[in-house]
Parts: sequence; C-alpha cells; structure tokens
Amino acid sequence: MAQALEHAAELAIFDAKNPAILLMPRDDGGSPEKAIAAASKAINDGAEIIIGPLFATSVTAIAPIARARRVPVIAFSSDRSVGGNGVYLLSFQPETEVARIVSYAISSGHSDFAALIPNSAYGERIVGSFRDSVTRGGGRIGGIERFNERPELIGPAAQASVKSGADAVLIAEGGGMLQAAASALAIAGGKDRKVQLLGTGLWDDSAITHEPMLLGGWFAAPPPQAFAGFVNHYRMVYRATPPRIATLAYDALALVALLAKGPPHDRFTDAALTDPNGFSGIDGIFRFHADGSADRGLAVLEVGATGFTVRDAAPKSFPRTGF
Repeated sequence: MAQALEHAAELAIFDAKNPAILLMPRDDGGSPEKAIAAASKAINDGAEIIIGPLFATSVTAIAPIARARRVPVIAFSSDRSVGGNGVYLLSFQPETEVARIVSYAISSGHSDFAALIPNSAYGERIVGSFRDSVTRGGGRIGGIERFNERPELIGPAAQASVKSGADAVLIAEGGGMLQAAASALAIAGGKDRKVQLLGTGLWDDSAITHEPMLLGGWFAAPPPQAFAGFVNHYRMVYRATPPRIATLAYDALALVALLAKGPPHDRFTDAALTDPNGFSGIDGIFRFHADGSADRGLAVLEVGATGFTVRDAAPKSFPRTGF
C-alpha cells in the first residue's frame, strides 16, 4: 500500500512536468510515534506541505507539529474528527457518499427511508449523515436498525426495515456482511415490495455483482471510467495494478503541482487550499472546508450482473452555495 501511494505520487509529478517539485518520501512506520519522527524530519528538511499519513491516529499525532511550523497536511484518513486547523482530508468520506445517494434517491421519487447500520464507529458516522440527508431532502425515516457485525444477527434488523414501509433502504456494509444483509432483506420480503437498495462506498467492489438481491442497487462513488484510465497509466509505468486508494496520492500531488506556482513558503495557504471552486482530480472534483472535510463530486452507480453502470454522472463543478 505504501509503495503504491509513493508510486502514484511520483506519477503525478512526472505528469505535471514541474522539475521544481521535490518529493521527499518518509516512512511513517504505521504508528503515531514513527509518524511524529518522520513528519519532524520532513519539516526540518524544508517540506512546505505534508501528504499523508493514512491512519487517523498518525494524523492526530503529527498535526500539532505541523501546525506549530505552519505546514499544512493533506492526509488520507476518512475520519473527519482528525481534520481541521491546517489538516485536510483527501479521502473517501462516508458522510459525503450518504448525502449523495440519499439526495439522488429523493430526486428519483423515493420518500420513505430505512437504514441497516452496524454497531461500529463507521456506523455512528453513517447515522448522523443519514438523518441529516433524509430530513434535508424532505423524506421520512421509517427506522434506523442497528446490528452487531455477524451475518446470523442481521435478520431481525432486516425484517424491521421492510416492515417500516420504507421504499428505500440504505445498507452501510460491504463484503460478506453486505451479502448477508441483502439475503436477509429478500427473506423479509424486500424483493417482493421492490424496495430500492442504497449503499455507501463499501459497495465499490465487483464481488457484489454476484449477489442477485443487490442487482439494481444504487451507491455513490467516483466515476469508474476515470479510475480505469489511471490503472492503465499506472500499469504502463510500474507493471503492477494499483489499489483503489492510490488515486488519493496522485490527486494530492497534482494539487501541489497546481499550487506550486506561488512564492515559497506562502503558496499552500488555507485560502488557496479551501478555494470554494474546488479542484479536479482522477476521482472527480473535490474541495476542502476549514474543518478539514472534503466535498466530492460523486457519481451514482447501479449494480448490474456484469459490473457497475453510471446512473447519474458526477458533477463537473460545485455550486457556490455548497454541494
């Protein structure tokens, strides 16, 4: 993973054709203590901006050091609580995904919602975004059903979701738990009622196309064609297939290249990084807020037997009043 992120960053610099950019890789060791040492060395060596780390605990650890030296951080953690005050999160954040898919479902005629949400830190983040998104769109929440992440325990939550009368159910799960939830909803009568299934970015996995109940389901994610193009580009250079997260490093360095035209030590300012017009990357448009969170221009994808198709294209620009 670390090597892929570094390779993607290098690729972005090569593509930018800006010889003035110096990338100084530092190993954060996957721990807060080593991340602090790596960040301190990078800043002492003249770094004007830090890209990474990946884990929330490491982001929290290096933030005070970077703030004290007025060096901004573009990290890859999806935990919004670690952002802000000079730390920006260029990640796939579930709150943004939920807001996009709920908004699209409401615009498509759905008004009664339910959700299957795990008892986990991820689930807690989904709950708030789900409530806000449905309420903001004028929809009704029939039920938010929580469950422990064991396939045999999801049945009662699925039954309650169907009995709520919802015409759209959000499943905040991926992998085997997602398949178990889909099967439980089918057994509870969700398929007979033609309940529209909605998902988060955890659905962005081709394996789910083999689950019949998930066919026709919708979820929000970056445009798939752009990632496919990145994969081909990466393979041509490194003779390897990059993990999905590699685009984050590419987009971060592409942003650095864009802003590098300014004067040294005064180009990666908060004002520049929080430009309300946003920026464009491999994963579509994005923009940062002062609290470190990021808006993304996501597409709505539909699950099919042979893959995902774009049901609603990602926007090309942000409205000035918010996304």
